[in-house]
Amino acid sequence: MIVLGVDPGTLATGYGLIEDRNGRMSVLASGCIKNDGRVSMPLRLKRIFDILSEVIATHHPDEFAIETAFYGKNAQSALKLGHAIVGNGTASKEQVQYMVTVLLKMKKSPLQHDITDALAVAMCHLHRRHAAPRSTSGSWKSYLAAHPDKLLPVPRLRTR
Repeated sequence: MIVLGVDPGTLATGYGLIEDRNGRMSVLASGCIKNDGRVSMPLRLKRIFDILSEVIATHHPDEFAIETAFYGKNAQSALKLGHAIVGNGTASKEQVQYMVTVLLKMKKSPLQHDITDALAVAMCHLHRRHAAPRSTSGSWKSYLAAHPDKLLPVPRLRTR
């Protein structure tokens, strides 16, 4: 299985591809997409899209994981990535970088934190995937019936 992890940003987007073979993870590729702050937002987004599309076409990942910001009642979730990698919820970028380098047995640590953050996202995704219980139902209908808290209310359309 190959997972593409992404640490998004409009000026710097890190990405990392990790392959998991029988529980052994290795880095296939990684990089950082740098954008000039003077370039318009649509052009920055297009550049990110184009480069990630090329990465996907080259490596054919099976799954995709992206780091997101958490707000409101899920504020504690923002600490999970650092906690899962270094053992506490207050990990510095340097701690994450060090642990990613060690856990992936990399000879040299990537210089950019955007890259190690993206690799950490992919690692956490794989770890969570292995730790999660397997679904026996296989259908969305049965999943949603068992987890009504996951459903969002559908807004009603106004008619004239």
